[in-house]
Amino acid sequence: MADSANPLPDTLRFKAAAPLVDIGANLTHDSFRRDVQAVIERARDAGVGTLIVTGTDLEHAHQALELAARHRGLHATAGVHPHEASQWSATLAKEFAALYREPGIVAVGECGLDFNRNFSSPADQERAFEAQLGLAVEAGLPLFIHERDAGPRMLEMLRSWRDDIADAVIHCFTGERKTLHGYLDLDLHIGLTGWLCDERRGHHLRELLADIPLERLMVETDCPYLLPRNLPAKAPGRRHEPALLPWIVREIAHWRGDGEGDICRATTSTAQRFFRLEDN
Repeated sequence: MADSANPLPDTLRFKAAAPLVDIGANLTHDSFRRDVQAVIERARDAGVGTLIVTGTDLEHAHQALELAARHRGLHATAGVHPHEASQWSATLAKEFAALYREPGIVAVGECGLDFNRNFSSPADQERAFEAQLGLAVEAGLPLFIHERDAGPRMLEMLRSWRDDIADAVIHCFTGERKTLHGYLDLDLHIGLTGWLCDERRGHHLRELLADIPLERLMVETDCPYLLPRNLPAKAPGRRHEPALLPWIVREIAHWRGDGEGDICRATTSTAQRFFRLEDN
């Protein structure tokens, strides 16, 4: 049962087999405003001691950086999500360039292309993404990339930049085998979320897990979104949080035929190297 200190039901609480890094946690979301400290503590209790807090626009990037400064084990990204790409400007570019000099920022993003919803036009998305690719090169930082229903165009853009960018992860990968292999051919990393646990749209990913080299794989919640649909109990408010990351690891391990500890150790080592956390 849940309690006041930890509202997660007992059946949802278990500690990862080895320390984990959640590479995509939207802890600046309004749903975390009142209890972010407790959320971070629950994550630590679950073995998720390192969180990469996603900055999806200038305001949230600053908030992510502030969170990282206040809490041990937190780091931040900074970028403009493709949904917000129409806001991109020369002024924004200068402000982000200054942010990338802050030691708490470990990646450029979340940036990329989303042709599923097109909240910003494809042309605006490409313009903003191209600019952020350039900023990543200048800053020498890796990229935290969003791509949905835009694999062919994303691959075209990344191929022309691959020799210059430090590294990149396709966060919350949801695509098909051809797109996956295109990213792997470019030596990119792949981030997996609870999408894998969604019987309505994510089960095709199970067949792709064996194609992803373990040293190219990282794990994330993308909380408060993408709550795994295979949990044995309801999460309070249907809100996803980093303490539930071990459930995603359990699903990955099951379908890959690997031990949970092996997945934990490999993805954590990769994340530490990718985001240069070993130097922080």
